[in-house]
Amino acid sequence: MTVSIVEVSPRDGLQNESALVPTADKLALIGTLVASGVRRIEAVSFAHPKRVPQMADAEAVAAGLPRGQVSWIGLVLNEKGLDRAIAAGLDEVNVVVVATDTFSERNQGVPTAEAAAAWSRIAARAREAGLRTTVTVAAAFGCPFEGEVPVARVRSVIEACAAAGPDELAIADTIGVGVPAQVRALHEAAVAAAPGVPLRWHFHNTRNTGYANALAAAELAGSEPVALDSSAGGIGGCPFAPNATGNIATEDLLYLLHRNGFPTGVDVEPLLPLGARLGELLGHQVPGQLARAGLFPS
Repeated sequence: MTVSIVEVSPRDGLQNESALVPTADKLALIGTLVASGVRRIEAVSFAHPKRVPQMADAEAVAAGLPRGQVSWIGLVLNEKGLDRAIAAGLDEVNVVVVATDTFSERNQGVPTAEAAAAWSRIAARAREAGLRTTVTVAAAFGCPFEGEVPVARVRSVIEACAAAGPDELAIADTIGVGVPAQVRALHEAAVAAAPGVPLRWHFHNTRNTGYANALAAAELAGSEPVALDSSAGGIGGCPFAPNATGNIATEDLLYLLHRNGFPTGVDVEPLLPLGARLGELLGHQVPGQLARAGLFPS
């Protein structure tokens, strides 16, 4: 069973960095990702530039994307963001619904129920425009403000979101607190609440559990399609979640999956120089390990 990699470094990777990366450097990063075989890339966020200044050049990045081989994804927070995604010619939109009211208010200014209703409106309009839709249930493994999030709460949010007919359901450990036991519990809840909807998982490695969680999600999928988000170099985080450090690193995840017999269609070797390049652009060493350790066997 092939695991699909959704590369998020151009969006979720860069949005939490203090350094503002020039558009040309973003497109160079994206070019390397495409050359490695990545075929779904979350390239931009259509957030307000005052809230997420790192994404202020979303339209410029979208205009420079190589078209044809890759399905390009934009994060959309509201209907105005959807308008921008449609105008930019993207292929997919990802809409976030946070599982807890407190975090949802901090992140989007509305409680969870209102965010789910907004997602439904966006999904209908995106479908009419021919865009593929993903709804991401964020903070599903834990909330920085409310603490533990009961599985029953996540299931109820998934049920509300599934009513709008997403093409894909993503479940996110936004602050990196999850463990494989939670992956198993949330997988069961998602399959029950949104039967037949392909699953995607978004893990952060804040507490060094992200890779264990990713492997658990791949193993649970069996013969069903599954997608895993990852970020080159392990960069990223959420600007509205305290201490939410990087995503799982794409190159490290590929090593783990390939050595465990999960093909991805992505060649890890062209990605190894990205760690050093990203370190130069961002002004600090990136968390990914494989670029420093090297492939095995060499």
